[in-house]
Amino acid sequence: MDTNLESSFNKSIIDIIEGHNNVLVNLDRKKLIKHVLDNREAMASKNGALATWTAPESTGRRPKDTYIVKRSTSEANIDWSSPNNIPIREDVFNMIFSDALDFLLKKENIYITDRVIGADSKYALPVRTITGQALTALFSDNMFRPVPKDIKKSVFVNRGFQLVTVPFDKLNSIKYKSLLRVLPNGDTSNVAVIMDFDRRLGVIVGSAYLGSVKKLMFTVMNYYLPFGGVLPLHCSANEDKNGNSALLLGLSGTGKTTLSADPERSLLGDDEHGWSIDGIANFENGCYAKMLGINPDREPEIYDAVMHKDDPLNHGAIIENAMVYPTGEFDFNDSRITENSRTSYPLSFLSNIKESSVSGHPTTILFLTADAYGVLPPVSKLDQNQAMLWFLMGYTSKLAGTETGITEPQATFSRFFGQPFMPLNPEIYSIMLGEKMQQYNTKVYLVNTGWFGGVYGVGKRIDLKLTRAMVNAALSGDLENVEYIYDEIFHLNIPKTCPGIPNKILNPVNMWIEKKDYELTATRLANKFSAAFDEAYGDKNIKESVRKQCPGK
Repeated sequence: MDTNLESSFNKSIIDIIEGHNNVLVNLDRKKLIKHVLDNREAMASKNGALATWTAPESTGRRPKDTYIVKRSTSEANIDWSSPNNIPIREDVFNMIFSDALDFLLKKENIYITDRVIGADSKYALPVRTITGQALTALFSDNMFRPVPKDIKKSVFVNRGFQLVTVPFDKLNSIKYKSLLRVLPNGDTSNVAVIMDFDRRLGVIVGSAYLGSVKKLMFTVMNYYLPFGGVLPLHCSANEDKNGNSALLLGLSGTGKTTLSADPERSLLGDDEHGWSIDGIANFENGCYAKMLGINPDREPEIYDAVMHKDDPLNHGAIIENAMVYPTGEFDFNDSRITENSRTSYPLSFLSNIKESSVSGHPTTILFLTADAYGVLPPVSKLDQNQAMLWFLMGYTSKLAGTETGITEPQATFSRFFGQPFMPLNPEIYSIMLGEKMQQYNTKVYLVNTGWFGGVYGVGKRIDLKLTRAMVNAALSGDLENVEYIYDEIFHLNIPKTCPGIPNKILNPVNMWIEKKDYELTATRLANKFSAAFDEAYGDKNIKESVRKQCPGK
């Protein structure tokens, strides 16, 4: 066991499991992969990547089964009004944690990995993952970072986090009746994903989706870091040849992964970063990408990272819940198992990366939205108050026809473009963004990768080539010296010109045949913003100058 990290952890768990015959600590990568294969936890595909499947109820996160222990020492920090911050009593957590350890002791092997979250050693969080599954241990090796030699610099060096995960065991529903979630059929859920921020412990019982491990630790970082002046962000990040970094924030379907994979810019990471007094640092050591419909022509970096050929013991990319034929070949266009097939792989599998995964303060931030109402400009500039508002709202839209009964686009709001993983009171994150924008002169743009000329089904989706041109103009500074007009409905600053872009399409009203239809649709969306803001932040301590920037206000 790594003695340098031993003081970081509560030894009680180690004391409990040390009598087990097969406690395997920090196995090297090849040995971990061999255990995965020998245990039949995954199979080697034709190209050498590992293919695995979970039960239908474990193909995604379990937000309704995800809890935060409510303790007097921390409860004031957490926004309990958010539907994603579900409290659980201390005694119930203790019961579940005890059950998890009992499940663990019955496993043939117990795997322990010591890693850190965070590329900047000053705030790298030591995390010890304890599990009975070699595949989970390998996932932590893919996604979490090796312990750096200068870990003693970390503010968390003596305050690490332990995660116990038993993904295929289930809780006794009768034992936990009235203590955990009631299912639609009246039974009690037998799954729990829990974080105890005060005791620095996490537990996962019954959720085999590997993303539960990643997102639990992401949420933990999002809780701890702001107290040290670090703003956690659900974003991708890249850097140009001159060292200028950019952040891209956006919900699923907005183009975050596609736009951040720029051959002219080096990738820091694709999902989770912290912004400190020193700049930007990736949390992770790997990527966790969606695989459904992946196209080697459109996303060659991701495809090659997963599908390159290698001996299985040297590969280690994990592909969850994708269709695999007896030949060992994948069909990534088949969604019968789930639309959420995923892959995890180390960043080192990509060619165009910055190995350190750290950069200076971002010169530009892009908020990405896919507006299916067709009323947002394809690019607009945000001042500090506008940026704080759009950060709070995290807007994109669901499409008409994707679900039964949906006949028009549906506005979707996820604060900070990652609401389920941001547990603190919302004004904390929003104020930090505004302060850092001002301190480091960071420019923020809203980029609409959705529709223009009409709602989805009537208008057209903005061509990716045009979006890339606008993104490049924002990143290069070309949009700093153009004239802007003010959008009264959405409180946005729309450029009159943009290099390589026809002037007409920059203002969305120009692309609608019937201007009255545009105004009605824009007003309808603005009213949805206003209602969503009031519901989420009506009783929150949000500055009046930020409130005024909400559409519909």
